Amino acid sequence: MSATAVPRAKRIPQWKIEEVKYLTNLFKSYPVFVIADLTGFPTNQLQKLRKKLSKKVLFRVSKNKLILRALKNAGIDTSKFEEILTGQNLLMFTHMNAFELSLLLDKYKAKTYYKPGEIAQQEIVIPEGNTGLSPGPILSTFSKLKIPTRIQGNSIVITRDTVVAKPGDTISEELASLLQRLDIALKEVKINIKAAYDHGIIISGDQLVLDLEEYKNMVMNAHLDALKIGSEIAWPVPEILELSLNKAFRQALALAAEAGYITPDTAEYVFRTAVMKALALAAEISKYAPDLGLEVPTMQPTTPPEKKEEEKKEEEEEEEETVSEEELAEGLGALFG
Repeated sequence: MSATAVPRAKRIPQWKIEEVKYLTNLFKSYPVFVIADLTGFPTNQLQKLRKKLSKKVLFRVSKNKLILRALKNAGIDTSKFEEILTGQNLLMFTHMNAFELSLLLDKYKAKTYYKPGEIAQQEIVIPEGNTGLSPGPILSTFSKLKIPTRIQGNSIVITRDTVVAKPGDTISEELASLLQRLDIALKEVKINIKAAYDHGIIISGDQLVLDLEEYKNMVMNAHLDALKIGSEIAWPVPEILELSLNKAFRQALALAAEAGYITPDTAEYVFRTAVMKALALAAEISKYAPDLGLEVPTMQPTTPPEKKEEEKKEEEEEEEETVSEEELAEGLGALFG
């Protein structure tokens, strides 16, 4: 009877075991981590970013399968991360909230050289001046890109600013090479966040983008709306009561003027309101009966007297009041007895 061959188990490299242990500890230690796409991001710029945020963020680049294994070991559901962990990824661990980290990363934008086949993000201009390049085969590149040049001494000089690409154009091999030779780095690169994990909640990268100015305006509008509602219901807090009292004072003056209620505080406003109504009536009458010879003097719009306080006064504008038929009748009686 022949013995059946038993396949030997594949030995896992020790470095992978250690890496999974290390990542597992990080996932357990940090409540927030971010997964970012490293595709096309220059290594030297990553090192600069790592150094800049070293006190707030721990950076780690690892294999996707090892990351998934570590997530599982840390007790985190990996089902939603399987779609995210494709390509080359960067892990960032922090104790900040995910939105704060996203704002920090958004401020860090670096410049690098365009590569052949990439799409121009902006208009590319080769500036006038001495290039510092010696004459040689590169002159054919200038000629192909229609960049006017002349030789001065032992250098190539560009005689005028020249547009070599517009937004949306494909970067040719000649242009990419020339931009590097001239040290013109124009391509803007930044860390693109795929997703964030914040205290058990997965947040997609697009949800982390905040318009701070929009949120600022929303908070300001909410504050104004709260003041309006508070003044309507006279909410008993100092900030609201001051507005409510001023509003009540103006409404009381308007009511006194309509009712003809005269007190030392309301007399001036009541009389001025009556005069304004009478003048409005006279103006209407003069349109239809010019023979009466009514002359209507110009007067300033009626405004309620200011509410006097010990420390400050507040001026408020009153909306102009329309004249009703009843007011016209009252004014007619006042004019002609």
